[in-house]
Amino acid sequence: MLNKAAKPLVKLVDRYLPDPYIFVLLLTLVVLIAAVVSENKTPLEVINYWGDGFWTLLSFSMQMLLVLVAGFMLASSPPIKKLLDAIAGLAKSAPQAIILVTLVSLAASWINWGFGLVVGALFAKALARKVKVDYRLLVASAYSGFVVWHGGLAGSIPLTIATAGHFAESQIGIIPTSETIFASFNLLLVAVLFVVMPLVNRFMLPDEKDSVYVDSRVLDDKGGETVSSVLEVNRAGESPSQHKRTMRPADILENSRLLGWSVGGAGLVYLGYYFWVQGGSLNLNVVNFLFLFLAIVLHQTPRSLLTSLNEAIKGGAGIVIQFPFYAGIMAVMVQSGLAQSISQGFVAIASAESLPFWSFISAGIVNIFVPSGGGQWAVQAPIMLPAAQALGADVARVAMAVAWGDAWTNLIQPFWALPVLAIAGLKARDIMGFCLMQLMITGVIISIALSWF
Repeated sequence: MLNKAAKPLVKLVDRYLPDPYIFVLLLTLVVLIAAVVSENKTPLEVINYWGDGFWTLLSFSMQMLLVLVAGFMLASSPPIKKLLDAIAGLAKSAPQAIILVTLVSLAASWINWGFGLVVGALFAKALARKVKVDYRLLVASAYSGFVVWHGGLAGSIPLTIATAGHFAESQIGIIPTSETIFASFNLLLVAVLFVVMPLVNRFMLPDEKDSVYVDSRVLDDKGGETVSSVLEVNRAGESPSQHKRTMRPADILENSRLLGWSVGGAGLVYLGYYFWVQGGSLNLNVVNFLFLFLAIVLHQTPRSLLTSLNEAIKGGAGIVIQFPFYAGIMAVMVQSGLAQSISQGFVAIASAESLPFWSFISAGIVNIFVPSGGGQWAVQAPIMLPAAQALGADVARVAMAVAWGDAWTNLIQPFWALPVLAIAGLKARDIMGFCLMQLMITGVIISIALSWF
């Protein structure tokens, strides 16, 4: 049944969903016009909000670019390719591949969202080399695990309100993670998604005649418009220059294992000190640092790493050009009051019992325009928290409802899918039809969990 239901969605998205760059341009115009019309701002004011905020995500953009590049380089190293291939060998059929990649992605995303994005995409490519399976659904399944990140160990909202000195401490105090991440309703919701999501993805598996397969041994470049343009993964990091006899001093350095191992080893020593002596925790910078220096060590020579880098960077164009536009959109949403108005509209019709549900829905909508967990909480907390207190609602549950709303619509938000798509070599329209089905089913499950668990 899910296969039949997903089929028209896949066709619809394939026909009408534009490239994510076009999407962000349209989203920019919609937000600019909405801010002028609904918030009574002048066009010049709105343009100033947009322009002032355009470059505020530069640091984050570089982080996301490194997620893509470091993850690709790590996966292209011979030892990691062998490891991923070995794990992928556990799947003997297309249904098993879909279930396995979903479970791996869910587990990795629950631990850390950046880790989940990279691991899911890399593992999908490893599976595609082993099993004949619809590559679009395989990558969509890898991305679907991202839906649990904000209910996991790296959830920015629950970690923020559990930290002394957060901006709403005088209002709600410190809310420990035992009431949010490790609350029974949240753990039960995560457990349900670990069961349901693999089954949903498995039963969306197209018939063989409708499936799109990828031959990972052949690069069929048709301008990146179809799934057949998926990049070959086996060749990265295996440059013939590794095996050529070096003649120049520069060649000696470029092919020096000692140089690669020395610098890479220093990075790994730092990480050991960071985790075991300083008691550090995972964040996006640490994940990138780990991937980068593991890649340096496992590629052995600088030349091998640079060959892989040249392949990896090709997929980063979307991040470079689109993230500044999202920064501008977020600035308009916050500075004009548009995001707050959306939230207040849902709060106005809520009761103590229904506030978590409406918080979830409003957060899902706001997330389309403000795709940032921490940024979204800064926008919605001043509205949701007083409403929760006035209505006598569970503050911790309302906060987690905002967190789950943020994670929920990431399933159809190209902002977060860009690194996965770049690693996989696909376009947004290749996976978004499946993601729409995932969005509808998870929306029902999360709504029920927040309202009645």
